[in-house]
Amino acid sequence: MARDQAQFRDAVAGTIMRLPADFRRSLTWDQGAEMAQHAQLQIDTGLEIYLCNPQSPWQRGRNENTNGLLRPYFPKRTDLSRHGVNELSAVAHALNTRPRKILG
Repeated sequence: MARDQAQFRDAVAGTIMRLPADFRRSLTWDQGAEMAQHAQLQIDTGLEIYLCNPQSPWQRGRNENTNGLLRPYFPKRTDLSRHGVNELSAVAHALNTRPRKILG
């Protein structure tokens, strides 16, 4: 499990560090086991990392909204390691470039 957590930490760090500086000021995460190495992730990236309290979905509204947007592509309990970088990037692109109601 620790190896998986380290791989997850490294993958998150690598992805975050490719973002513009304004987008990587903080990270709010669930209390999942994948964030067991959050302290090292904070050191590696310089991010402020916040962990939500258990049973407190109001603390993670953006996370809940994003989960809803991702469900058509990846149902619950989908093993994301079975999807390649190109497929994951295509989903990210589709979500990031979708029309926004507020912008007309």
